[in-house]
Amino acid sequence: MLSAMLNTIESIQNILVVDDEDEARLGLSKLLSIKGYKVFTAANGIEALEVLRNNPASIIITDIKMPGMDGLTFLREIKKLIPGVKVVIITGYGEVETYLEAMNLGAIEFLHKPIELNDLFKVIKKVIEVRH
Repeated sequence: MLSAMLNTIESIQNILVVDDEDEARLGLSKLLSIKGYKVFTAANGIEALEVLRNNPASIIITDIKMPGMDGLTFLREIKKLIPGVKVVIITGYGEVETYLEAMNLGAIEFLHKPIELNDLFKVIKKVIEVRH
């Protein structure tokens, strides 16, 4: 049900930022908004699933280490609900095993914190170009 609804009304301009660190989440949200994207935010995977019920997103940027529901669990859940959504992982914990698991679960990119904004904008631009 959620998947069908989101696929029907999804907009490439909508981005969900999921991070338990207020400064990172709000800062990234502000920068993406300035670039013209409609941005929604959540502090963890559980909150993100709730946000997505009413606010469809084509791109999700998520941290890995979060309370409640971590980023990899969230990635597993969201890929079941919305298989075509593009997920970018951002993390300060860059173990090879975590990278491989994220990519195997369907993440399109894995960026290390502190993220280089140019790298993030390149990934978003690439996703938009591929979808069009």
